[in-house]
Formats: sequence, structure tokens, C-alpha cells
Amino acid sequence: MPLSPPVNRALRHRRAITAEAYLRDDGLWDIEARLTDTKPREIPLAGGGIRPVGEPLHDLWLRVTIDLRMNVVDADACSDWVPYPGQCDTIGPAYRKLIGLNLMKGFRKSVKERLSGVAGCTHLTELAGILPTTAIQAFAGDVFNIRDGGAEDTSTEPPYQLHGCHALHFEGEVVRQFYPRWYGHQPKPRIKTEGSSTPAAQPAEALAAPAGGAMSRRSTGTSG
Repeated sequence: MPLSPPVNRALRHRRAITAEAYLRDDGLWDIEARLTDTKPREIPLAGGGIRPVGEPLHDLWLRVTIDLRMNVVDADACSDWVPYPGQCDTIGPAYRKLIGLNLMKGFRKSVKERLSGVAGCTHLTELAGILPTTAIQAFAGDVFNIRDGGAEDTSTEPPYQLHGCHALHFEGEVVRQFYPRWYGHQPKPRIKTEGSSTPAAQPAEALAAPAGGAMSRRSTGTSG
């Protein structure tokens, strides 16, 4: 169902945010996000000059490299288009402070502590907030098991995504139809993770894999 019809209006600003995830040849993952601000008119810059139509006010990139436990092992940021050239575009190296954080363990709180305010770029720091859920979506089916193995599956843990949103709660129709073995399941208390309103456990051994090796799935007996 689309949004309700709007009143007559005129476009004044567009912000586009994209995120992509890449499995690297060395077995690590790159999670890469981009933020672009544009306007359908010339932009008078506070620092002087005019930004012509078609040229962005902001065009910012942020990349983190993570292992299978979602630990950040490398980080890179750049600002290709900014309103104050020579100033805004010097903050990129600060985002190496993301190294050592974990996307599923208090990541957004740690980003705010390290890079909010004058310690970072408002827009790059905002962009960091989408990295955890992007990584979770990327890992689904590759690193995290998301399927029910059926009658032969002896796993004692449900697929990763179940009971993580309103459509996938254990008493819901989706679980009844597609994951019948887990219908009515009573979830155990689990550690809350980034990007989920419902706690979700991730045993470390389930995410272990040799460097450069194949991705390991959650130990459910399935190969998804």
C-alpha cells in the first residue's frame, strides 16, 4: 500500500542514503554506506560561491571492514562534496575510531561517545547508524541461519530472525506457516543486539571461521 496522496507540493531537497555489503576474498566483509544531499536549484554556500544544479551539497562515504563476529577491523571515510571545502573534508581519519567496536554490541552508543559533536562530521556519524542493520541483512543466509531445517533439523535454537519483529513473532501467522516447528516457542532471555527491538543471541562459536575460509552458518544442522 503506497503512502496517502500528498497535497500539491514542490521538491526542495533530496537526501539519498545507500548501503552495500561485500564479501571479500580474504573472508572479511566490507559494509559501505553513502549519503548524498542535492537540491533542484542552485545552492548559495555560506562560505561563498554557488553550487550549481546537479552538484551535491554533500556526498559522503563511510566503510567499515568486519569479521564474522561483526568486529570492526578497519574503517575509512571520505567527503567528496561538502559545503566548506578544506574544512569538512578533513575529518575522515577520525572515523578510524570505529576500529575495535562491534556492530552488534552497543555500536551506536560507542559511535556517539567517540564521534558526536565537533569530534566528527554530523552526517558521517549519522551514516554510521545504518551499518549494524545493513550487516545483519548481509549476513542473513550467509552467516546467520534463516531457514527451518524441517523434521530432520535437531537444532535447539530457532532461525536468527524469528521473534525479531512483529511479523515474525512466535505466535504469528508467518511462523505458523513457514516455521511450524517454532510456532508457540517460548524465547529464552537473550542479549539485546544492535538493529533489533528483540534480544537475539549470537554464540561466538557459531560465527567462527578460518581466515579466508567459507562462511559458517549458525549451528542448526542446515546448510541454507
